[in-house]
Amino acid sequence: MNLAFVVAATVTGLLVGALFASLRIPIPAPPNLAGIMGIVGIWLGYRLVRFFDVGFDVLEALGV
Repeated sequence: MNLAFVVAATVTGLLVGALFASLRIPIPAPPNLAGIMGIVGIWLGYRLVRFFDVGFDVLEALGV
């Protein structure tokens, strides 16, 4: 993991969040902790499947 990318993404998120708040428009993200944890869960599930190298290629199975 590149720390510079993490810092840049965090700073960008803070700036965009501040912009949305200052313009009084809703953020394009879950407004509560449960929604954020859902996104984290999706990411963790994806990483676990990739780590254990399980699953199958749906497009290949469909012949596409």
